[in-house]
Amino acid sequence: MGAFRAVVIDKNESGQTVELRDFDEADLMDGDVTVRVSHSTLNYKDGLALTGKAPVVRRFPMIPGVDLVGTVEASSNPEFKPGDAVVLNGWGLGETHLGAYAEKVRVKGDWLIPLPTGLSAEQAMAIGTAGYTAMLALMALERHGLRPDRGPAVVTGAAGGVGSVAVALLAKAGWHVIASTGRPEEADYLKGLGAAEIIERSELNGPVRPLAKERWAAGIDSVGSTTLANVLSMTRYHGAIAACGLAGGMDLPSTVAPFILRGVSLLGIDSVMAPKPLRLEAWNRLARELDLGKLAAMTSTIPLDQVQEAGRKIVEGRIRGRVVVEIG
Repeated sequence: MGAFRAVVIDKNESGQTVELRDFDEADLMDGDVTVRVSHSTLNYKDGLALTGKAPVVRRFPMIPGVDLVGTVEASSNPEFKPGDAVVLNGWGLGETHLGAYAEKVRVKGDWLIPLPTGLSAEQAMAIGTAGYTAMLALMALERHGLRPDRGPAVVTGAAGGVGSVAVALLAKAGWHVIASTGRPEEADYLKGLGAAEIIERSELNGPVRPLAKERWAAGIDSVGSTTLANVLSMTRYHGAIAACGLAGGMDLPSTVAPFILRGVSLLGIDSVMAPKPLRLEAWNRLARELDLGKLAAMTSTIPLDQVQEAGRKIVEGRIRGRVVVEIG
């Protein structure tokens, strides 16, 4: 046993504190696999945890970070042995279980999957929960029977993490992608990822009509609230929207009109507790189908000591694409 470096969130009478400090391995939580972490990433949920803007953290002290890739150091789980490269997304990591912004974690082996063939550690965390969620959303649309010949697909929050990967995945699959963003200066970036059209966020955050002009057959929404309500009102007959985020709020000021008059479906996407077979399918498809050149174009890298500032930026909407956090 020994000490390692970790970002630790704690709480006192004055509020939440965040610091990079030594953490004792003896204080790690129960689990049958110990992993030496090499990389993590930055998601909107991580930003909420680091800033305290929402009650993401459920126990203190907490090490944040919901994603990791690393190498197994010790294991009593028959699926994994020392030296195995593994990936973990979700399962309460960084919320109820000590998370990934640390040089070591101890977790349940059932939460881990092997690092997919064809992806480096850095590429896996450039994808992270954001990209994995985008793939789950695409898979849900496909299971619903939607294909590119049905019409365009809209992506909200398109310059963010989920949005960037969603644009690239949909474009690779042959969709005409309409990217919605509040940052018009990112138009060239989004077109480089495969967006065919760029629309201003203002087109989707105004007053919600029960039904508006039909514009798209499918969509991936990471914003929620008024944006999602407007997207639903503009969805074509028997179309579907995959909802996976709440950057704009948890409310949904919609009506039943899109559902009962156009047969629109709202598909909920949960990445945290998704069963292992679904995780494996999503990650293996990402390794095969995501353009790694486009992934590199949307990715930046920071060291662990810059993650707190990056967390503030992502909550303020000032992060483009994906951020890899170097841990080891």
